[in-house]
Amino acid sequence: MAKIANIIKYEGDNSTFIWKHPSEDFNSLTQLIVHENQEAIFFMNGQALDLFGSGRYTLETQNIPKIGRLLNITTNGEIPFHCEVYFINKTEQMAIKWGTDSKVQYIEPTYGFPISIGVSGEMSLRVEDSRKLLLKLVGTESFLEQQKLSGFFRSFLMTRVKTYIAQAMKANAINIFEIDENLTIFSNAIKNMLVGDFADYGVALERFFVTSVAKPDGDRQYEKFKELHFRQYADIAEAKLRQQTDIILSLIHI
Repeated sequence: MAKIANIIKYEGDNSTFIWKHPSEDFNSLTQLIVHENQEAIFFMNGQALDLFGSGRYTLETQNIPKIGRLLNITTNGEIPFHCEVYFINKTEQMAIKWGTDSKVQYIEPTYGFPISIGVSGEMSLRVEDSRKLLLKLVGTESFLEQQKLSGFFRSFLMTRVKTYIAQAMKANAINIFEIDENLTIFSNAIKNMLVGDFADYGVALERFFVTSVAKPDGDRQYEKFKELHFRQYADIAEAKLRQQTDIILSLIHI
């Protein structure tokens, strides 16, 4: 028989979202320790049963009511039972990098020409619904860390973020030649559209930043509109300067 665990606690690092305790045999004298910003969920026969918040628990029937109803635990608590314990790290995990795997194509909202760009940045995630994340993503995995979670989300994130980038550019009329000064607006618009997608997996999208936009520099059409855009600004600046000069000259001759 496997050794019965006496103390169950989290032993993963802070970059891990979910960690399964290696022991699976317990008795009603076992101590469960759940630290701040953690939760623990007991599984039995593939079913998620009791969920524990931060604190120290003795695994007695009154503390594990759902498991208790399934077991015939003796009064001295020495009869072992078999189940699995998953710890969920609910701290916000930052600086998770993301980026489009191919160019995003859309119609530039100001000048109406087709354009392709690449976008990348960082985001931070936090487990919101432990049960949902476990049941939807973890399955029989023993742990879920940042890199693995990014792999899970990569396909759905790439599908949605490309669509949302085009929608955000259009809805906010963000000019491709002025996008660098509008990255905050751009980032918030995409984040607001992604929040519900992450929530479906029990994950809160706390922060989402677009930090880099790869423009099609050198493309003939792009360069043509770029020249037109900055020429317009130069003409406007020149007209304002001429107007100010005329006002000064008129004041001199009064």
